[in-house]
Amino acid sequence: MSRTSDLIRNSSFWSNLFKTPANKNDLENILQSIPLFDKLSYKQLKDITKLIHHRAYQPDEVIFMQDDPGIALYIILEGNVEIQMNFDQQTIKLTEFNECDFFGELALLENEIRSASAVSKTNTKLAVIFKPDFDEFIDKHPSEGVKILRGFTKILSVRLKELNNDYIGSMKN
Repeated sequence: MSRTSDLIRNSSFWSNLFKTPANKNDLENILQSIPLFDKLSYKQLKDITKLIHHRAYQPDEVIFMQDDPGIALYIILEGNVEIQMNFDQQTIKLTEFNECDFFGELALLENEIRSASAVSKTNTKLAVIFKPDFDEFIDKHPSEGVKILRGFTKILSVRLKELNNDYIGSMKN
């Protein structure tokens, strides 16, 4: 195992730094706990729920593959999802997400490929927001869009700080 793969596996970047309590039982409450949507009113959250598509996955079913186009944000309603990266001809487990966690949010901002794969580890139910639906919502509701973009800023800022801390910590070892 190379030092680079160890750094990838131990990076906080892939962890959900915005853990939500697993006892959230309705979609609006789950959305409210995600930094992207936490500044929206209840009515605005209801509007966001209209964008959601529901998907179900069996254990070990691929949700998306590394290098696929990024097209959606995923919120785990039930189950577990493992984020994996292929590196040096190995599959490296980066993190595992559980009920009420979210992943794939950068796909709502950019038209880039996925940097890792997502695989269901159990029977899993996901709420999915696709980028075209999200873009249309932002165009129709620009003031809500600003609030959501501030949430992206919060996520990216926290992750960048954690990534810097991980890097500095690895330099000391």
